[in-house]
Amino acid sequence: MSGTAKEQDWEATRPRWHANIARLYEYWRSIHPPGGGLPGRQHLDPMHIPELLPSIWLLDVQREPFRLRYRLVGTRIEEVRGQTLTGAWLDDTSPEIVNFEAYYRRYRTVVESRQPAWRRGRAQMEHLRDIEELENILLPMAGDGSNVDMLLCKTIYYDRFGRTLL
Repeated sequence: MSGTAKEQDWEATRPRWHANIARLYEYWRSIHPPGGGLPGRQHLDPMHIPELLPSIWLLDVQREPFRLRYRLVGTRIEEVRGQTLTGAWLDDTSPEIVNFEAYYRRYRTVVESRQPAWRRGRAQMEHLRDIEELENILLPMAGDGSNVDMLLCKTIYYDRFGRTLL
């Protein structure tokens, strides 16, 4: 990472991150290939982060038209969402989202900028009624080191008392 102003602003959020979000971010940084570029799926070894797997999800990126498909979804994510997501298109699994162009903006920014994105706030999906807040990180991955073709994501759910629902 280069240390640009934008990156420094993003890095300023780190003190607020859940420890497991920070752990995944550090792992993602550690698997960057020598000589630069983004890590790809071939660099990801689930055996190095087994404690994080239940709330990790991988999205395949389709560029034109822009769509995201769940490649792999951790058991905790599917349990909270109440449905099997692996293999499904994100927009097909969330019919309550009316404006997908706005919803996808964050994902598209990660793909185009090749920079991670972190967020903590209210859930944007109505069916997550027992969830007061969620925190997630989107980490770009590129099989060729340059063109983002996958997002490595992790979500932490919080109940109305601020307790994590890992």
